[in-house]
Amino acid sequence: MESIDPLEQTLHTARARVLADLSAGEVAAADVVSMVEDSVVQRRWWVEQWPDGAEFVAGLVAQDVQDALLETHGRWPLCPVCGSGDPHALEVEPELGPDPHWVCHKAGVRVAAVGSLGAAEGGTPSP
Repeated sequence: MESIDPLEQTLHTARARVLADLSAGEVAAADVVSMVEDSVVQRRWWVEQWPDGAEFVAGLVAQDVQDALLETHGRWPLCPVCGSGDPHALEVEPELGPDPHWVCHKAGVRVAAVGSLGAAEGGTPSP
């Protein structure tokens, strides 16, 4: 059995993490999955140019999809922590770094790691 190229493994992992979050929010429709695929293609090129950035790919794909959804479908993912006030989207932090998390800046909490939004549906912040 052949081993998987590290770049492909990184891209597959990023894709899976973002798709898990989209599925948790029940927004993984075909057009949205296409947005994920478009981002993965762009980030493949990006990592080929800057291999040291491989650990940042999951957060970048999440941000790419979030930006694309804002233009076509509205804010995503909506904050599951704040129960009152205007609905607002979570943000990825760090913007360019390893171990990306969805963060609510309004409440000042890390909600979930990218790929783990399903566990945060009850509004329980991750450590």
